[in-house]
Amino acid sequence: MWERFVNFTVFQNSIGDYIASLVTLVLGLIAIQLTDRVILRRLKRWANKTTNPWDDSLVEIIERSVLPLAYVGLIYISLQNLKLYSILDRVIDSFGIILLTLLGIRGINSLIEYLLKIYWLTREEYAARQTSLNILLPSIRVFFWALGIIFLLDNLGFDIAAVVAGLGIGGAAVALASRGVLEDLFSYFAILFDRPFEIGDLITVEGFTGTVENIGIKTTRLRSIGGEQLVFSNTNLTNSRLQNFRSMERRRALFKFQVSYNTPEEQLHTIPQIVKAIIDDMPGAIFDRSHFAAYGEFGLIFETVYYVEGNEYLRYMDIQQQINLLIKTKLQEKGVEFALRPREL
Repeated sequence: MWERFVNFTVFQNSIGDYIASLVTLVLGLIAIQLTDRVILRRLKRWANKTTNPWDDSLVEIIERSVLPLAYVGLIYISLQNLKLYSILDRVIDSFGIILLTLLGIRGINSLIEYLLKIYWLTREEYAARQTSLNILLPSIRVFFWALGIIFLLDNLGFDIAAVVAGLGIGGAAVALASRGVLEDLFSYFAILFDRPFEIGDLITVEGFTGTVENIGIKTTRLRSIGGEQLVFSNTNLTNSRLQNFRSMERRRALFKFQVSYNTPEEQLHTIPQIVKAIIDDMPGAIFDRSHFAAYGEFGLIFETVYYVEGNEYLRYMDIQQQINLLIKTKLQEKGVEFALRPREL
């Protein structure tokens, strides 16, 4: 009796096939619900207890992308146990492929965005990197959506070879016509990933010094010390040697001064000691050396090297100014005269 009932055929499928499909669907729904209520809710409670926003984002990605993908996959698998009419089978296959592709692309985009934010935004200079990331993410989304659409059309039975060939020819023509723009675009991505400098850094390029104000897709803008805006193409920046002062822990300073040839030898011996005492008493300055270095055209040349803690140019100039004033005062007290260029009559 039971065997006859199970083998009874309705719409090309036995009752047993319907039962197997239904059992697969119910067990799958139970497994997904248990995952949602037990594992996912525990992850939510754990994420709410932490101050890190990235674990909340990861739970959200699982909830928005993985669970819908699991539901669609479950329905698609449960229907595979049944023999359907060819038209209905093609409709279900097409519908399933479309849903799986759309959900998969959305999940991939969300995961890549999450990984990029963890890699970039958990470090310092959050605002500057957030701006760069906001510019980069749309390009990544467009790229993966384009790949997903090509994958979808191919699985739906469309001949995409001609489309890809057409895109290749058109892309080559566009690339030739806009070679400079594309070079700057790829250089922009190189700057974003390699990070030779960031917004707010003080850099020197080809003899020009300025603070980075904006990193655009084609150009990067600097504000020079004089106040004017300097504009460089991204290709020019990636192909040039540049100095970045952001990571400089201390600045090396070298200065020279000349004293008169009439200065007695005993005082010449004391001048390096005077300079050393001045720098040692200067907060933020570290003495390195001071020597009678050379004979100049108009006087005896003393050369001094010291270091300034930090990379602030204004602080360095303030310290240098104080050192210059104190050297002038101390040498005047000792009766030492600075060398002067003779006047021509």
